Amino acid sequence: MTITVIKGGNVLDIEKGVFLEGHSVVIEGDRIVEVTDREPDFAEAVIIDARGKTVMPGFIDCHVHVLAANANLGANAAQPNILATIRALPLLDAMLRRGFTTVRDAGGADWALQQAVETGLIPGPRIFPSGKALSQTGGHGDFRARSDLLDPCSCCFRVGAIARVVDGVDAVRLAAREEILKGATQIKIMASGGVASPNDPIANTQYSEDEIRAIVGEAEAANTYVMAHAYTSRAIMRAVRCGARTIEHGNLVDEAAAQVMREHKAYAVPTLATYDVLADEKYGLPADSRAKVAAVQRAGRESLSIFHKADVPMGFGSDLLGDMQAFQSNEFRIRAEVLGNLEVLRSATLIGAEILNMKGQLGTISPGAIADVLVVDGDPLVDIEAVARGAERIHYVIQNGKIVSRLDQA
Repeated sequence: MTITVIKGGNVLDIEKGVFLEGHSVVIEGDRIVEVTDREPDFAEAVIIDARGKTVMPGFIDCHVHVLAANANLGANAAQPNILATIRALPLLDAMLRRGFTTVRDAGGADWALQQAVETGLIPGPRIFPSGKALSQTGGHGDFRARSDLLDPCSCCFRVGAIARVVDGVDAVRLAAREEILKGATQIKIMASGGVASPNDPIANTQYSEDEIRAIVGEAEAANTYVMAHAYTSRAIMRAVRCGARTIEHGNLVDEAAAQVMREHKAYAVPTLATYDVLADEKYGLPADSRAKVAAVQRAGRESLSIFHKADVPMGFGSDLLGDMQAFQSNEFRIRAEVLGNLEVLRSATLIGAEILNMKGQLGTISPGAIADVLVVDGDPLVDIEAVARGAERIHYVIQNGKIVSRLDQA
């Protein structure tokens, strides 16, 4: 079994927010076996010199769409299945180079793509797929244009579609069971209107409470949970009271809704980086969707303070589409301005691991954890640019104990 030693770096203890200076991390196979200040002595180990650099856990992005190669989500769904898959490959590789060793896909990615990464067929972050998100007719996952005739939505058969349209308690139960059968590690629902969809105002709530409870019941029966797209306080409170475990976006949250989340031990996954670039027409978002951006962009930064004040744990999310995914690391910069560097680093490590039910396995440099490790130039506790500049200052990305990216070989 291969032994790798990351030697003499400043190991960041994310939980305590302190460095273990001049420590070495010993990796055996795909696991961390030791963090030590002694001089490791292994005859045939792979040695990585980390002196003067930060050694920290690989990042977790809890809200991505790896198959969204185009900002126009309706156009993604219309492209041939093979083309949709191939276009995801450079997006996955770029995420990995930016230090994101794990992602939770919020609609689109499936078991097959997860397996392609897991078996080493393609480079990319470890994927926790949601399969197709569930959307009501006319909801955030329904990209059919307004018309006097509505053809049945073919979205559930299209690789590039992020969602499937399904209505009614019995139907959503079946859809949730199907997505779990196909390999979804959690179920995504659309519980409010959204930006990227054509016909649903953001203030709308979506799905009846009976439908949401039915989906939550199926997820819980399969020992998993529901993540809910929701912007407004009304939508957030409905979803959480019906059992949703994570709220995606949440830009228009108020103190009352945040308190409900805290009482129900729900997580927030803000996705602020996306709004700073969505309004630019060069990225292909339709005009009616761009018009919605301003309403949520202004409130987004305020939502961070509201969640923080209510002690709602926040996972890291980006939700970028198409070429905009290059701005994934901007989320660090945006959040650090409001919450400070340590909190945003925790959101992308410890809290992300909690959301994925992988506490102690991901998001930490400690014995027994999966060996997802970054070697970074600079001190991200003092200078968030050490991670906000993406791949520029990440010298090594180690995933499952293997070096998957090196700055000197980029």
